[in-house]
Amino acid sequence: MSDRIQKIVTRLPDLKSVTQVWDMAERRLDQGDAAFVADLGIALADRYGSSAAQVWQYRSVFDRLLRLLTTTAGREHVEQALRLVSAASPSNRKLVRYAASLFAEGQTAKDLAIPFVGGSSRAAASEELRACLVHELVLRGVTIAESSAIEAWATSSHWRHHPLAWLPLELSVIEEAPPLPSYSVGGASYSMPYGPQDGPGVALGSVTPLPQVTETTTAEFREAATAAVANWAEESNGRSEAGTYELTEPVEAEILPGLMAALGLECLSGVGPLKRFALSACRPEHAWRMLFAAASTGGAYNNGVYGAYGRLAAWRSLTALSGASTTAPVGEVERSIQECDWYSFGAATRWFECVAWDIGLVSVVPGARRIAVLAATDTD
Repeated sequence: MSDRIQKIVTRLPDLKSVTQVWDMAERRLDQGDAAFVADLGIALADRYGSSAAQVWQYRSVFDRLLRLLTTTAGREHVEQALRLVSAASPSNRKLVRYAASLFAEGQTAKDLAIPFVGGSSRAAASEELRACLVHELVLRGVTIAESSAIEAWATSSHWRHHPLAWLPLELSVIEEAPPLPSYSVGGASYSMPYGPQDGPGVALGSVTPLPQVTETTTAEFREAATAAVANWAEESNGRSEAGTYELTEPVEAEILPGLMAALGLECLSGVGPLKRFALSACRPEHAWRMLFAAASTGGAYNNGVYGAYGRLAAWRSLTALSGASTTAPVGEVERSIQECDWYSFGAATRWFECVAWDIGLVSVVPGARRIAVLAATDTD
């Protein structure tokens, strides 16, 4: 460790501002010394990694160093970022997922083949990082087959039991235009495609007879359906509700609002003739985008699970809502999702926070004798 790095590491917790450290690292990178940036990050992780939650200066500087290396294009920056991630995250899956998202946004697919080939760079890339990188690239429209190194790893059988191996190596029809973050050295920006599509509020004064309903919700369904919004409850202030219902007669679109109000859902408690709620037909693509954004970028106080696992969580939720088997091939699941009728909804009830993070989805399976509901909300 150089004297300069040793001095920074020692004095870091006493700093009132870390901007000078940021600026110094950026100057060294501009001078072509990417190794210094990685060495500093590794030294900081060695010293403060176990107490990172208590040392805000460490979190701020480490994140800046990682962003510098991953968002500055070039082979040398990829190699040094791999060194940093490998040294700092032997068991930190959250950091690995975050780094994969940064890599895929800031580097070319050609340079990102480095973690998938032999040599010292390969030793610095974990299997988890490679798995996340593959699907972060897929989300950005990269054709995996155009990189022989990445394709060879992604199509090999040795990782077939990894959860991400179930996902297709190209975007499906329902994954059009995934809402992805835009990263820079200084931060990130996200889109938030939540809430119902444009549509009129629905009055519930109708006396149309409703079919008899039997709730069939299971713990397994609830866990799968809420996969995309689980991080809202686990890491922020969110909550969710999910259920499945069997009907004695097919449900017509015009009576769906009244039927939903009669299900006893917490999220619609209080909805009635004097309180309207919005319900709109939507495409499965819209449902997937809402769920992917919720999973990948998180809620009010967290950053989600990033792209690769956000993609998996969105698929898990849609699979459950469509009634497809969670063990079926992804192509079969996609057909089930496309065969359903989908609706998004929202209501001005006390359950929904109505800040920025509200989701309401309903699926009606072919034959219209089963509906599934997912609602989620979060607040700052």
